[in-house]
Amino acid sequence: MSWTTRDMPDQHGRTALITGANSGIGLEAARALAARGAHVILACRSEDKAAAAMADIQRKLPDASLEFLPLDLSSQKAVHESAAILRSRHNKLDLLINNAGIMWVQRLLTDDGFESQLATNHFGHFALTGLLLDLLVDVPGSRIVTVSSIAHRGGRICFDDLSLASGYSRQRAYAQSKVANLIFAIELQRRLAAAGAQTISVACHPGVSGTNLVNPGVIEQSPLKIGALVKLIMPLVTQSPKNGALPTLYAATADVTPGGYYGPARLKETMGPPTEAYATRYARDEEIGERFWHMSCALTDLHYPA
Repeated sequence: MSWTTRDMPDQHGRTALITGANSGIGLEAARALAARGAHVILACRSEDKAAAAMADIQRKLPDASLEFLPLDLSSQKAVHESAAILRSRHNKLDLLINNAGIMWVQRLLTDDGFESQLATNHFGHFALTGLLLDLLVDVPGSRIVTVSSIAHRGGRICFDDLSLASGYSRQRAYAQSKVANLIFAIELQRRLAAAGAQTISVACHPGVSGTNLVNPGVIEQSPLKIGALVKLIMPLVTQSPKNGALPTLYAATADVTPGGYYGPARLKETMGPPTEAYATRYARDEEIGERFWHMSCALTDLHYPA
């Protein structure tokens, strides 16, 4: 299969919200959806960066229909405020792409008491999706796309120590947040199907893509002073954000399986055109999905509509 953006169906009349759409994969997804006629809402922390991203899109697509939504996924209060703003502007959504994320940062607890990678990558999106779900469930063809990672394969939910106080590492925390994304997407689909909703939940991952997700400081602080080497070889072993966005766009617009997981087809899912991806048995486990769902509801004080 060699699916590209040229294979995307027309998106006129559809409204898409993309978190973290000011750079990288989110920006490329916004660009591609706008080119097909969608009204794209760029949900970002920085209005200046979102404005720059919209200007970048409109340089080649002057008629692109774009909108900024302030969103700080690390704060539950901010997520509620952003959802309220969105609801005041729109009465339906066709597409929600849970794309934003942080990676390999030092241990930090948010104001809500969550480890920051899990707070931003999972709990923020879990709350946002729940707060906007009624704008999607009755919309024909609507989708919720959640971006996970190859790193989910090494992830486990530390149910008794979500903040990893007893053994934190940047990689372990990131893997936990990414398996959380995939568990959420799959469990959400189970619940949508049981409720007879029109919307579906799908997951994807970008392979290894050369975005700004990794803070340059993390590379500089890498062990054995290999930061310079990493920066040198990264362009050789990563694909562009434009190509990295293809699994997201495929999950969002192509003929997919509800609850499916999609990623690059080549070199052990690191790059190439989108296809079905490998989801670990752990991520697909129904008991783990239900347990983590109820824990997420309790910790965010959010209960999804039936």
